[in-house]
Amino acid sequence: MATNKTVTVLPARKHIRKDSDEEKPKLRVAAYCRVSTDSDEQSASYEAQIEHYTAYINGHPDWTLAGIFADDGISGTNTKKREEFNRMIDECMARARSC
Repeated sequence: MATNKTVTVLPARKHIRKDSDEEKPKLRVAAYCRVSTDSDEQSASYEAQIEHYTAYINGHPDWTLAGIFADDGISGTNTKKREEFNRMIDECMARARSC
């Protein structure tokens, strides 16, 4: 038993902002930097990570720096002692709850 079906194709519509002066909200971007030992070699890496990600995020005009979170000389096997990592997660969760 054959049935005739009609398919209607709706063309996509371009989204137009009501207020043309309205700016697109900037993307909030954070970075987490970490080294696992207190050696001089890793200390230089730690500072380089902070400098790199700060410049990288600030280099994007459509991004805003939400923070650089960095733990120095903290083991990667457990997050309990990573104070900055935990602060970053707490700040993300608090912001998500407020939206």
